[in-house]
Amino acid sequence: MKKLTILFILLSLLFCYCSNDSDFTSLFNGKDLTGWKIYGTEKWYVDDGKLICESGPDQKYGYLGTEKSYKNFELHIEFKQEANGNSGVFFRSTIEGTKIAGWQVEVAPPNHDTGGIYESYGRGWLVQIPDEKEHILQMGKWNKLKILVKDNHVQTFLNGEQMISLVDDKIGAATGSIALQIHDGGGIKVMWRNIRIKEL
Repeated sequence: MKKLTILFILLSLLFCYCSNDSDFTSLFNGKDLTGWKIYGTEKWYVDDGKLICESGPDQKYGYLGTEKSYKNFELHIEFKQEANGNSGVFFRSTIEGTKIAGWQVEVAPPNHDTGGIYESYGRGWLVQIPDEKEHILQMGKWNKLKILVKDNHVQTFLNGEQMISLVDDKIGAATGSIALQIHDGGGIKVMWRNIRIKEL
């Protein structure tokens, strides 16, 4: 009887996991940039099932934004940095040319607050990560980033560890696209994969 009870619990947990996982929609098909729009002259391309951002000859800011807007969501994304990995994931953003309004979950080289929240063309850093969490980023390896945005509450998780939790009414009032960034300055290359979202 005890074994049957344990089996039932395990099957229930497996069902819940599968059900939750099926609620996610892929934002990247692994083949091309369908569903996305390029802003700027920097390089965005697909190679071997990975989405790659790379500095172009102009060495300016560049963005790859979703054609669809998102308000409340849970976003899962994996990234791997090569050379200078200064990039980021924007949410509830609007873009004109290469000027972006919105909030960035930082993706940067070691000791530069990956997982923190920065407001472009506004208040700047809203929250940086504690120094003791800088080791969680694995430079040159695949990292798993989760971004949870619900009304005015934002949480970020890197490789399973919570990085920040922020409540901000200005964020709560906004909506917009999700966008990946290439920082200016040149020499940047970041690979992305398994970009999935669940709207809440």
